[in-house]
Amino acid sequence: MSADPKPAVAALNERYLLDYPREAARQLETMSPGEVAELLGAYAPHAAVRAWEALAPDAAAASLELVPDALARHFLTEAEPAVAAQVLAQLKPKLRKRLLSLLEAQVARELRALLDYPEDSAGRVMDPQVTPVREDQTVVEALARLRALKRRGMREMFVVNGEGVLVGRVEIQDLAVSEDSQPVRELTRGLVAAVRDVDPREDVVNVLQQHPISALPVINHAGRLVGVIRQAALVSAIEEEASADILSMVGASPDERALSTPMFAVRKRLGWLQINLLTAFLAAAVVGMFEGLIAKFTALAVLLPVVAGQSGNAGGQALAVTMRGLFLREISLRHLPRVLAKEAATGLLNGLAVAATTAIGVYLWSGSTGLALICVIAMVVSMVIAGLAGALVPMLLQRFGQDPATASTIILTTVTDVTGFFSFLGTATLLAALLV
Repeated sequence: MSADPKPAVAALNERYLLDYPREAARQLETMSPGEVAELLGAYAPHAAVRAWEALAPDAAAASLELVPDALARHFLTEAEPAVAAQVLAQLKPKLRKRLLSLLEAQVARELRALLDYPEDSAGRVMDPQVTPVREDQTVVEALARLRALKRRGMREMFVVNGEGVLVGRVEIQDLAVSEDSQPVRELTRGLVAAVRDVDPREDVVNVLQQHPISALPVINHAGRLVGVIRQAALVSAIEEEASADILSMVGASPDERALSTPMFAVRKRLGWLQINLLTAFLAAAVVGMFEGLIAKFTALAVLLPVVAGQSGNAGGQALAVTMRGLFLREISLRHLPRVLAKEAATGLLNGLAVAATTAIGVYLWSGSTGLALICVIAMVVSMVIAGLAGALVPMLLQRFGQDPATASTIILTTVTDVTGFFSFLGTATLLAALLV
């Protein structure tokens, strides 16, 4: 191929670009961006675009900066939209904006839609400036691309096929110790994990929790490598996801920040506070059912928060463990019987241990064996129920398509308060004769 073609050679080269664009792209990738731009500009645009879209994204972007505007417009209009968007993503925002302004409104709108990933998606946190190596390249060619990157600290490069579809990865160490002529295909290892560009951030975090990796490849709907989420972005995604879950669990909005305006905070929090108020009235109604008993034995009022508080703590522990299991995908609804059995046994054993301590304290304080017995029974019953509720609530919410982090705490608080109050006061009613 030559940048100053004679008519016969030019015709052959143009035919070569049309019929063998991948092979042409492989040769072009060994040239400087200026040489690539000059050569592509020497041939008919309809032939040049075939080779241009077969280039690696970084090479295509580098040449796009140097070709005339008319040719750049032809490339971006005639190339596959996903490829054009991937190349534009490699460019600086100012240059990207200028090139989009050259296009027809419909084409520009389509490319902007591909570039504008949904909020909290993998595409938003990925680095689109990723340089893959082709599986049919040799070791020496792959090392040349690696040196051109001038990026330190890399442990592996991602491998794509002729269509740009991600097929695996190759360790830098394997490239360094292999023969120059050995094909990269023979050194390619399987992928540890990958995500799609439109996958939610939660899925990215789940993948990282399951696979401790430093770089996570991102692919589009066609399987083409479009970016990579690097370690810093992965850590940031985990922190944001964790903070969002914490905020949701207490009824605050993930959108709220420490310096948000008071009115914004009120709009995000007030609804959940009102729901909390309704559930508090429900718990108060349970206490009101035993108003006469409490008036007769005032010691019950003193000990009431002890039982309810302990059941709340037990439920919170079960909820946290279950939420973590769901978050890491260690458990699903089919594990519900096992999870419930485990939490029931845990609640029973913890309840007996805590109840023994409670009985000693209550007896020393009141001198009443009956009151101590009531506390023991209520403590065991309420902690077993709290453990079951802590596991059951988030799993059922997920089963019905709801976010467990949003409503689990409010529902659990209601259950533990009601069961704690009812078990204590109900047992006291049945054993009232022992309180005399």
